[in-house]
Order: sequence, then structure tokens, then C-alpha cells
Amino acid sequence: MTSSRNPRSAPTRHSREDVADAALDILNSFGLADLTMRRLAQSLDVQPSALYWHYENKQSLLAHLADLIVDVPDSEASPGTDRVRARCLALRERLLAYRDGAEVVASTLALGLGAEAPGIDLTAALVDAGTDPETAARVSGVLLHFILGQVSHEQQRAQAGSLGAVAPKTTASTTTAVTDAEAESAEFIFGVDLILGGLAARG
Repeated sequence: MTSSRNPRSAPTRHSREDVADAALDILNSFGLADLTMRRLAQSLDVQPSALYWHYENKQSLLAHLADLIVDVPDSEASPGTDRVRARCLALRERLLAYRDGAEVVASTLALGLGAEAPGIDLTAALVDAGTDPETAARVSGVLLHFILGQVSHEQQRAQAGSLGAVAPKTTASTTTAVTDAEAESAEFIFGVDLILGGLAARG
């Protein structure tokens, strides 16, 4: 007796989370340029069409990845500018944890497809610190643009550095050797404090 069961009729099933995890693996290993639906399907051993059960298109996939990247735990800092600063630092760490993380999030925000949580959180933290809601929303936008731009710069330098295309950073204000990571972190904190200092000076 022969079986009528077709082994090709039962493809490997993957959840939406499985697909997102595989996409993040590819992103971290190869970068955004190499994160294609075809490559993602191959990594999951499915046809590209199977991915569209979970994501309408590649941009919706990237929007979901952006939401995962910016999932920052709440700060334990007391309400005030310290909490705002802590949220900025935590977001930077999350973006740096993923190759091309800043580019993924920036493109998603630019298209209005997601990654809205950091802006909402920063606005709330600024309001808790005593800033009126309208100003808080505007300052939140300024902070987000700074964070995404700074981290994008860091990630591009890091990738170029790994290829030997750029020299290590140097600082004119000190003769003490510092690592690229230390220099970038100091610049980031300086920028955040400069924005918050400007807000405080407005009165």
C-alpha cells in the first residue's frame, strides 16, 4: 500500500518570532544591506513566499525589528533630567547592540511605520522633569535625531575600522590614550547634556 502523503505538503512552520530572530541574526552577521527576504527564507529553509504570512513586505519586517531594537527597559533613575539622560544612554546601548541598528530604526521612524516608543518615553520623562508637553515633544525629537545620528556615525566608523579603513580616534584635550568606545561615549554624553542644558537655559 502506498501512502498518498506528499512530504512536500508539510513545510516547516515558523512563528513570527522565529522569523524576527532569524532576521536579527542576519542583520548582526552581515548588515542591513544583506538582509534580504530571499536570504532570510534560506536561513529558515522555507520559500520566500512563506515569509509573507507573517510580514506584508520587507519594510514591515524592518519595522518590527526596529520595535524590538528600541525595546528599552524603564530607567530606575529618579524623575528629572537624570531619567531623561538614562533613557538616552539606554537607547544608545540598544542601538549599538545590533549591527546597523540606528539605520534600521531611523528608516522606520522616517516612514512612520514604528519605533515610536523611545519618543513617547523621552517626552514623558521630560514632562515628569517639569517641561511642558509641547516643548517636551519637540525636545524629544531633537534628542532622537541626535541619538540616531551619533550612533549611526559610531556604527559606520566601527565597520570601517574593522576593515582598517579609518584610524583610531584621538583627543586633543588629553594625552591619555582612550579607546574609540570611550571617546564616542564621552561625545554622546556631552551632546545629550548640551541639549538638556539648552532646555534648562530656556527657563
